[in-house]
Amino acid sequence: MTEPPLPTPAHTIGPFYGHALPFPGGGDIAPPGRPDTITLHGHVLDGAGAPVPDALLDFWQAAPDGSLTGAPGSLRRDPSTGGFLGRDGVDFTGFGRVATDADGRYVLRTLPPGNTGLPYVAVCVFARGLTHHLFTRAYLADGTDPLLDALPDERRATLIATAGPPRTYRFDIRLQGEGETVFLEFR
Repeated sequence: MTEPPLPTPAHTIGPFYGHALPFPGGGDIAPPGRPDTITLHGHVLDGAGAPVPDALLDFWQAAPDGSLTGAPGSLRRDPSTGGFLGRDGVDFTGFGRVATDADGRYVLRTLPPGNTGLPYVAVCVFARGLTHHLFTRAYLADGTDPLLDALPDERRATLIATAGPPRTYRFDIRLQGEGETVFLEFR
């Protein structure tokens, strides 16, 4: 008879979200072949500016028509085998999950959010050293918005993605320190 495994020591780092929670195609919210697809990409950085290679990011957003219902299917499983089926390739689910790579980088392919007001993608960050996940927003434009208007200019800038080549936006997430991303508290 084998002995049961010992509990994990309390002083180890973790959890390691990128190990089992990502799913194939998690960053591909846009159905293939859509000409209006945009790319949101960036890095997750710690307080010293070093990349966080094992963060997990969840993304939610409105559909291009502004609806928030999405379509089920991002995490679909085959009922007979239990294997991963994923999205059907046609419907927009409005949800994505992406693990950062060894350089702390992530990439999300999606459709432009049709929010009323400024378009944004909601982001939830899970990473080692965080006792609770963090919420933020990646705004795809600058302008008038109640959340942005309540922030000083230097803090406001941490929520605005930088437009790059056509249909591409960069949004780095700084977990703490100088240039720390604004994180939201929900009550």
